[in-house]
Amino acid sequence: MNTTKQVIHVISHTHWDREWYMPYEAHHVKLIHTMDALLHTFDTDPEFRSFYLDGQTIVLDDYLQVYPEKRELLQRLCKEEKISAGPWYVLQDEFLTSSEANVRNLQIGHRDATAFGPISKVGYFPDSFGNMGQAPQLLKQAGIHNAVFGRGVKATGFNNQVGEGSNLESPFSELIWESPDGSQVIGVLFANWYNNGMEIPVDPAEAKEYWDHRIASTSRYASTPHLLLMNGCDHQPVQRNLSEALRVARELYPEHEFVHSNFDDYMNDVLSSLPPKLSVTRGELRGQKTDGWFTLVNTASARVSIKQLNQQNQTLLEKVAEPLATLASGEGLAYPHALLNYAWKTLMQNHPHDSICGCSVDEVYREMETRFAKSMEVGKAIVQDSVKHLVGQVDTMGFDRENATPFVVFNTSGYEGSSVATFSVELSRRYFKQNENPVQVAKEVESCTRAEGYLINYRGETLKCAVEDNGVTFGYDLPDDKFRQPYMARTLTLTFETGVLPAMGHASFAWISEEGEGAANGKASSQGSLFTGTATLENGNLKVTVETDGSLTLFDKRSGQKFSGLGHYENTGDVGNEYIYRQPDNDVAITTRGGIADIRVAEDSPYRATIEIVQTMEIPASADALLDQEVNTMVSILDRKAGRSELLVPLTIVTRVSLERLGKGVHVSASFDNPAKDHRIRVLYPSDVRATTHFADSIFEVAERETQPSSEWRNPSYCQHMQAFVDVFENNRGLTIAGKGLNEYETLLDGRNTLAVTLLRSVGELGDWGVFPTPDAQCLGKHSAEWMILPHGGHDRVDAYREAQRFPVPLTICQTGLHGGTLPPRFEFLRWEGEGVLFSNLKTNEPRGDWMARWYNVTGTDTEVRLATAKDGEAYRSNILEERSAVSVEGYVPVGRYQIVTVGLAKED
Repeated sequence: MNTTKQVIHVISHTHWDREWYMPYEAHHVKLIHTMDALLHTFDTDPEFRSFYLDGQTIVLDDYLQVYPEKRELLQRLCKEEKISAGPWYVLQDEFLTSSEANVRNLQIGHRDATAFGPISKVGYFPDSFGNMGQAPQLLKQAGIHNAVFGRGVKATGFNNQVGEGSNLESPFSELIWESPDGSQVIGVLFANWYNNGMEIPVDPAEAKEYWDHRIASTSRYASTPHLLLMNGCDHQPVQRNLSEALRVARELYPEHEFVHSNFDDYMNDVLSSLPPKLSVTRGELRGQKTDGWFTLVNTASARVSIKQLNQQNQTLLEKVAEPLATLASGEGLAYPHALLNYAWKTLMQNHPHDSICGCSVDEVYREMETRFAKSMEVGKAIVQDSVKHLVGQVDTMGFDRENATPFVVFNTSGYEGSSVATFSVELSRRYFKQNENPVQVAKEVESCTRAEGYLINYRGETLKCAVEDNGVTFGYDLPDDKFRQPYMARTLTLTFETGVLPAMGHASFAWISEEGEGAANGKASSQGSLFTGTATLENGNLKVTVETDGSLTLFDKRSGQKFSGLGHYENTGDVGNEYIYRQPDNDVAITTRGGIADIRVAEDSPYRATIEIVQTMEIPASADALLDQEVNTMVSILDRKAGRSELLVPLTIVTRVSLERLGKGVHVSASFDNPAKDHRIRVLYPSDVRATTHFADSIFEVAERETQPSSEWRNPSYCQHMQAFVDVFENNRGLTIAGKGLNEYETLLDGRNTLAVTLLRSVGELGDWGVFPTPDAQCLGKHSAEWMILPHGGHDRVDAYREAQRFPVPLTICQTGLHGGTLPPRFEFLRWEGEGVLFSNLKTNEPRGDWMARWYNVTGTDTEVRLATAKDGEAYRSNILEERSAVSVEGYVPVGRYQIVTVGLAKED
């Protein structure tokens, strides 16, 4: 191709948000019309060469849901490379979906694309609200060597308008994007957004004005003669007269070459003519060198309950269902590939950026809640089948005594540790037939069972245990070989300390029903209480005191460091929208600092103690009346003058602070009934750490971030994303706050490096390009949140990170009978060690049936994972797509700095 003149690459596309300012099905109908028009255009215009289907295969699924008979036509067009397929399943928000969810998105996108034709090897991130720092490493492991993205680099503003100034991260649209481990891809920024070539005129006069502007603005940022014009936008219909528009352009500009192009041709031409040196942008792309108003980070706190459901769903699939199904497959149970694929796809339908970010209309979230429920029901069924099979292989004959009820506790977090578990055992299950009287059956069960007894572990040691007698309750079995089997059984709820569980394995316990001296009944004895004062809890690691205003004073015995003033609540107004937090001018934060809290003992046992704190703040009921007027007339949030109403309502927060006997951190939960609109609630943790940077759990990394914003930053708020935790530390002092589905924090510039974690944000409009009221986004009603305080000594911060990642992963417990088995009563299926390494996942590869385990190094030092497994067969290095390599693993795996490693454990022939 002649490169002495500029080549205009026009790529036809539509950016397809499945749901946003309309519900899914409304957008779905529009998609059907768009695809119908595209197929008609291909059929009638031989010069219309190709169409980029937004990098996500779900668009094909959605179309075929209505027209399944058109699959062969789509496959033909994909094979002819007229329609692209993949590499993603959906265009996710990278920061609000987990590391493994980002990987599943890539894996499923590749697998589904293969069924249609060539996989589009374009790292496509057109509208992500910031980009993960490890994207280049993930892409390169998937055989993708480029990334095309719309946000995060240069001084960009609303709708990606490029600002002036010298402090730009790259002078060109083209740059080198580098992950922390050193992996590099060629990055292309949509400097003029992904609509800079939409609706090209065919009228010569209009076309002349159009092209003069487009060529000049695109040339301004291009480092090569190849200019990228994206012919489409959000839900943009196909430009059916594009061929004619390009003919007009060629006549008007004979010195230019106009090509109806595709990403493969465009990237090849760009690569062949890049300048010798390009700017290198490293790590996360979050738009930090901007005024800070339009990074869209506050979507991390819009509709927090959706984020919490997402965390529960992701954790269930990647940390429980997949590992347990993998372990069960090693004991002869078929791995449920199809069901897990269905559960993941259903979950990922909630992961597009406008969905999981909480920046859509209310109807979207009603459907999202249903999808979460569907995915989790499938995940729970997989877990139930897996553990039922596994416990059948566990030798429980060590409990062979009268009235023993064995059960097995599984830890699949990837980290060993002790927990306080709660489980309901069933005694004397009595099945009944349809012609029997259930009332009489229940009386029979009640008469032959007692609540008295005691708990023992697999070593025969008696454990302290709290027992709650639930009486006789109904249950049922659904056997594989007969009709449903209803029954009555007496159930006891046991709360006990598990002791240290293996990182990926199980330990066995048994309830012994027995009357007499020493039998447990009711609450566990407080002998050995963790209370050392009326409002002080203490174990071997920590001492925590609840002060009169409800704040905490925490002493870390390991580091000798004391933390004070922890856990105050803060309330401020919010006259922004689902995208952006905007505190009213002159608004003063309302806090619980200095108030009087109601403090009471909620639990006192040898293995856990809990203090309940009740606090009430009087807060404005809403914004003042001006806000509705400003919203309805589309006044920019930067220009809004609305304040908070004078009417006050009580906000009562009930906090429970718990310390476990072997705990390394303090568990905290909060519940409240939100009575107000247009506000934000945060919990504050002053660290008193003297550091200029802090660290946040992100996608396959613990990202180091500057606490002080850049000189361009004008937004008074400097919020950030996190996955499981945020941390600030120095040589001998550190504080980690870990949350469950709490994705927004701010490190305050208050002289104390206070970590502020958002619990709720209430707003009443979507924002962006129109007026879309979202009354449900006010989040009125009942809410709850859970988090953990993990002090550390700085040098041991990775240990705190492991505890933070173990925190949200539930134990799985299953009752069984007395039987022999091939598995011992305590067993570790996968044992590993590694300095500076975090565990990600254990699953089974679909084509080969191999176990796949993944870790990542969160430090700048090379390390290794030392590996031992109960599975026979060869171990080998793999990649994100779980492809088998020829590199064998013999007991240990080298892990470079910030590297993601996947190890395959081959299925024995």
